[in-house]
Amino acid sequence: MSQYVSRLRSRQGGPPAPSRQFAGPSRLRLPGARRPRRVAMLSVHTSPLHQPGTGDAGGMNVYIVELARKLASLGIEVEIFTRATTAALPPAVELAPGVLVRHVAAGPYEGLAKEELPAQLCAFTHGVMQAWAGHRPGYYDLVHSHYWLSGHVGWLAADRWRVPLVHAMHTMAKVKNAALAVGDTPEPAARVIGETQIVEAADRLIANTAEEADELVRHYDADPGKVAVVHPGVNLDRFRPLAEHGADDVAASRAAARDRLGLPQDAVIPLFAGRIQPLKAPDILLRATAALVDADPALRSRLVVPVVGGPSGSGLAKPEGLQKLAARLGIADLVRFRPPVGQEQLADWYRAASVLVMPSYSESFGLVAIEAQACGTPVVAASVGGLPVAVRDGVSGFLVAGHDPADYARALRRFLDDPSLATRMGAAAARHAQSFGWDTAATATADVYTAAMQERRRHLRSLHG
Repeated sequence: MSQYVSRLRSRQGGPPAPSRQFAGPSRLRLPGARRPRRVAMLSVHTSPLHQPGTGDAGGMNVYIVELARKLASLGIEVEIFTRATTAALPPAVELAPGVLVRHVAAGPYEGLAKEELPAQLCAFTHGVMQAWAGHRPGYYDLVHSHYWLSGHVGWLAADRWRVPLVHAMHTMAKVKNAALAVGDTPEPAARVIGETQIVEAADRLIANTAEEADELVRHYDADPGKVAVVHPGVNLDRFRPLAEHGADDVAASRAAARDRLGLPQDAVIPLFAGRIQPLKAPDILLRATAALVDADPALRSRLVVPVVGGPSGSGLAKPEGLQKLAARLGIADLVRFRPPVGQEQLADWYRAASVLVMPSYSESFGLVAIEAQACGTPVVAASVGGLPVAVRDGVSGFLVAGHDPADYARALRRFLDDPSLATRMGAAAARHAQSFGWDTAATATADVYTAAMQERRRHLRSLHG
């Protein structure tokens, strides 16, 4: 489940750059190796308490919540620092036993876009330092920052506390800018500079996939010896078919979920679930649907297309753009727009769907794809980022090269032509998802923490002779 990348060759085939060897699992058994007791986790721009699918809340929120809970079950206390967005919340909220969310005042509670947050990092850092000042020395053993905004705060905190900094990029500006959707806004140069600084400063970098690790080395000149690949997980207790993983059970699970959601039992239902923004490309699903019914009008009676999620990022500029597109394409009667839902109801949407469609231009991993598969639903996804790891092409779904709606229409036509395909692939998808549990991801992350702490101690000993 986890890979430790000590040396990565460039895509040009050149020799590996000199780097430190990463301390893999075997080295963690050295005398004195121990896990941290308490970790300061930083998520500046989005709170783990926010509903995924709204605003800037998405897969990273799920990642932080599930990882923190599992780390706590391993005996590692986690305190998550996030920006306060309302005065109604108390300064600290217990998310789970051993997991505390601290709300830091930094800028106005509402109306502050993510692009404006760099100006508030000084205030956020001050709030983090105030919390730390109330504790005894050595209270936090390590800092784990998420996304580049948090990385800058983590850099300063780790330096001040003399502890290791572990950073997870989640997305990278250079990667996103290389695969922009039409009309999307490029990430600013300030973010590229900031990410480069964090990569240099971090003791360890956690990448979701080997491809992401390679991108860190190629685009940001990361030391390969710092990079650890840890695949994210999925909550297998929540996201699962309602029975076991045989084809008959998947079919029964789908029928029951459709009944609860008021969806027709005999329809082919391609689902989009996530934030509505150009990066996620929900428009491609709509255009593919229009292509299908234009080519065969009889399919109109067989298709229902739910879109579950809310506008986010650059999608906020045109919050009703997708509804207007459906009307222009003549498929408004087929598309059902639903607001973001909680995790339990989201699992039912996955179960009810014939297939999840993820035409994203960029995905560091694609947690939604694993969640859907865990529920027994195959995935049609763009072959980008971590999706080729998340989806087994031809087994648990289909990967599509590029973003031509006609290619997605052809993939969806396979489910229309073979009514049993969704059930057969859904059973395989549920089996595939079993290897992506959060227990494994948390254990691998804890190993990364331990390695970073060991190396920090060795460095301090060398400085003092």
